Amino acid sequence: MADLLSNIPFWSAIIGLVSAQGIKPLLYYAARREWDWNRLWMTGGMPSSHTSTIIALTASIAMTEGFGSAHFAICFVISLVVMNDAMNVRLETGKQAEIINEWSEYLTQIFRNGPFSEQNLKTMIGHSSAQVLAGLVWGLLVGLSVTAVMM
Repeated sequence: MADLLSNIPFWSAIIGLVSAQGIKPLLYYAARREWDWNRLWMTGGMPSSHTSTIIALTASIAMTEGFGSAHFAICFVISLVVMNDAMNVRLETGKQAEIINEWSEYLTQIFRNGPFSEQNLKTMIGHSSAQVLAGLVWGLLVGLSVTAVMM
């Protein structure tokens, strides 16, 4: 347990995740002038916490083990996969969920007394390029800062 508590890349990743999620309600309030504390737990939104987590880990590994290490190579490749997934696969899945939800509402109206039941799908699961870029920048800042402080 002591090894985990002194693991700098681990803490960089955790702080990258928690701080990115913590920023989401603040940015939502700045944009809309209303609080939505559910954003602390939601996927999607600004910044991408998945991206900030993996980038904070990758930056910390680069600083602690070097760019030539196998751990850095693994983190770098996983970072590319996570960012691609956030911008493409999960974003498209959210768009499809919006369309399915619209059709669900339409079918509910048609079959009011019939067997159809409405079940909404989660639509905010992916990220725009700007959200992923913000997560990348935030994760880089967190990873470099946490590692510099803890080394």
